[in-house]
Amino acid sequence: MALITLRQLLDHAGEHGYGMPAFNITNLETLQAVMEAADRVNSPVLVQASRSATKYVDPIFLKHLFAAAIERYPHLPVCVHLDHGNELSTCLDAMNMGFSSVMMDGSLMADAKTPSTYEYNAVETAKVVRYAHDRGVSVEGEIGVLGSLETGEGEKEDGHGFDGKLGHDQLLTDPEEAVRFVKDTDVDALAVAVGTSHGAYKFTRRPDGDILAMNVIEEIHRRLPDTHLVMHGASTIPQDLQDLINAYHGDIPQTFGVPLEEVERGIKHGVRKVNIDTDIRMAMTGSMRKYLEENKSSFDIRAILKPGRDRTIDLCVERFERFGSAGQASRITPLSLNEMADRYRFKVMGRQVA
Repeated sequence: MALITLRQLLDHAGEHGYGMPAFNITNLETLQAVMEAADRVNSPVLVQASRSATKYVDPIFLKHLFAAAIERYPHLPVCVHLDHGNELSTCLDAMNMGFSSVMMDGSLMADAKTPSTYEYNAVETAKVVRYAHDRGVSVEGEIGVLGSLETGEGEKEDGHGFDGKLGHDQLLTDPEEAVRFVKDTDVDALAVAVGTSHGAYKFTRRPDGDILAMNVIEEIHRRLPDTHLVMHGASTIPQDLQDLINAYHGDIPQTFGVPLEEVERGIKHGVRKVNIDTDIRMAMTGSMRKYLEENKSSFDIRAILKPGRDRTIDLCVERFERFGSAGQASRITPLSLNEMADRYRFKVMGRQVA
């Protein structure tokens, strides 16, 4: 098929009642795993790269990796998304690289560690929306700051995350503010804060309503039934992967992620994009630890990486199936960025006429 935008993909997901796992990729093998898993179950694809992943791979290499994935699987619709853009220039760079969607995370200042004000967030996000929609590119915004309700702290993901501690008023999205933000910015998708955080150490116990506020998602969806919601920090941190890493000289304390049934609950209440990064990292590193321990004389890089790629394929297949995107790829008729730009312009003109 072709490159598609986040808006088209999430509109389809909303119409058909499923959620899209958004997989962060960091190298060739993680991208291969996501694409192969999608191919096995006929799912559309939503891959994303953070600023640090882009820097690690190199923007030119990353651009061509994504192009190769689309060429290799021409029958799958693929959305390429920038995760946690910190300012307009970062988002513009991603658009120039060919990303079909960007996130402008104005919940933090451009330093990606200082909580911002509502006014700053809305103004900066609206700027990105204007530039992006003119090109047909989608925009995800965020209202509320991601962090743990247990500790008040935020786990930094690749250097992105606030310093110090915050209160519940900042760590939980205010539904009224969410309504205002969508109106002020015209974002295509809205990331909300409900107690999840980046990294492996999300919860010290299986989360309940005290530390994972799914009721906030339900209330925001009630007020914004046509807005696509996003869950960040939604890796499940599978116990078998924790055990795998620790069995081969790892040292990960017992930790808990977001249970799949809670993600599925969110999907029933407007969550259309579910960010997953740590689970892939754990699948890759646990597999490499096991291989190296069992093959002490090996220096074959391909052999070291292949078990992790295979384990990541299985993980991604499970997410595609549990979230309901399996079988949906062939039901999507891709729209080009130019066609999406025309739709955005028509929408704006319609507002002006009204």
